[in-house]
Amino acid sequence: MARLDLNPGTTALLVMDCQEGIVESLLPSEKARVLAHVARAIDAARKAPIPIIYVVVQFREGYPEISERNVVFSGIKQGGRLKEGAPDAQICPAIAPQPGDLVVTKKRISAFTGSDLEVILRANGIDTLVLTGVSSRGVVESTARCAFDLDYRIVVLGDCCSDRDPEANEIALQWMLPWVSTVAATSDFEAACSERQR
Repeated sequence: MARLDLNPGTTALLVMDCQEGIVESLLPSEKARVLAHVARAIDAARKAPIPIIYVVVQFREGYPEISERNVVFSGIKQGGRLKEGAPDAQICPAIAPQPGDLVVTKKRISAFTGSDLEVILRANGIDTLVLTGVSSRGVVESTARCAFDLDYRIVVLGDCCSDRDPEANEIALQWMLPWVSTVAATSDFEAACSERQR
């Protein structure tokens, strides 16, 4: 168990790529598990209160943001996936944003690329990011590395992350992410939020 010392005034919870068309790649039991943990983290953040920022990836009609040179994203374009307003681009209803939550749209793997996330964080004095999302080796690891280079303090809630490849998930959480972040559990985050409410 990791002891987290978080200042709600300078911390943000990021809920990343928890969209219908992305989490559907997980096994049903894994989808239910990760969304249940993310819902707990969201609830703890609301009580703290810590701002919640949802990060989604979606594209305009015709995909003008996608280069044919980008192997991953050109596949999304060819498949007609994750268009603005499409059902597969929607945040999963079990963890849907509430009034006051922010939704940031990105155009690549990292939450920072093609979005106004950094502007929002700087404007609100945020220096600590608590990361959750799907997938661990995609948006979570990419965002953690970028945030590390930008001098943010980073916490990854390991049980709030998943990947369609369980082995890749384990490698990301056990080997890659600890290099640039503190990997903790939802219960650790809940405990840190509760301490701040006393």
